[in-house]
Amino acid sequence: MIGVFVFIYGLLIGSFLNVCIYRIPREESIAFPPSHCMNCNNKIKAYDLIPVFSYLFLKGKCRHCGEKISIRYPIIELVNALLYLAVYIEYGFSFTFIKYVVFISLIVVIGMIDLDTTDVYLKTTLTGIILGVTFIIIGYFFNLSILDFVLGGILSGGTIALIIILTKGMGWGDFEICLLSGLFLGFKGSICMLLISFVSGGVIGVVLILLGKKSRKDYIPFGPFIALGSIITVLFGQYLISWYIGLLGLS
Repeated sequence: MIGVFVFIYGLLIGSFLNVCIYRIPREESIAFPPSHCMNCNNKIKAYDLIPVFSYLFLKGKCRHCGEKISIRYPIIELVNALLYLAVYIEYGFSFTFIKYVVFISLIVVIGMIDLDTTDVYLKTTLTGIILGVTFIIIGYFFNLSILDFVLGGILSGGTIALIIILTKGMGWGDFEICLLSGLFLGFKGSICMLLISFVSGGVIGVVLILLGKKSRKDYIPFGPFIALGSIITVLFGQYLISWYIGLLGLS
């Protein structure tokens, strides 16, 4: 039963994430004005804001003007709900669950904005860093190591900072995202996240070049790959780390 509530809550938060993803790059308030159609400017009623279901009922169109609504909105709502449920299944209703669902929603917003605009906004990363530090402090009372998560931030952020200084191949926004991710994931989790991010980013980059979608000189935002690596680490990191340690014969 708790899983059902977690899923529904994930849908509702997913709807809010859509607002953040759309408005933050436009320097608009995420609270005011209330949700409205971008085409006809009519205020969207509460019964048309039910995550996923309203989109299906309205057949992906505005009730007032018939303007098509992007299918990305219900997809983000559904994905966020499924991620919340997956975290609940993995960690139960616990402090770690609360920390990771906050982190996942935050990293989804940052990753999607970077994908859309190739920009990383300090208001989102600074919020994440503050929340990461807050969870580290609270985690101390749940017998979680402060040092582990501080080292995670140093490792993640330091790795990207070194790449930026030596190659200028990445931006300081990527540093901010990795720093906040490390604060949430800890030292071992940060290693896992970085590996997945670089490998997935490299593979997708090569595929896009081979398909002619990008050239070698084109910029490909790294934020979405950090988000992907972070989410995979949250859900499967401990298993991947154990598998890799076993592969090396260190267990």
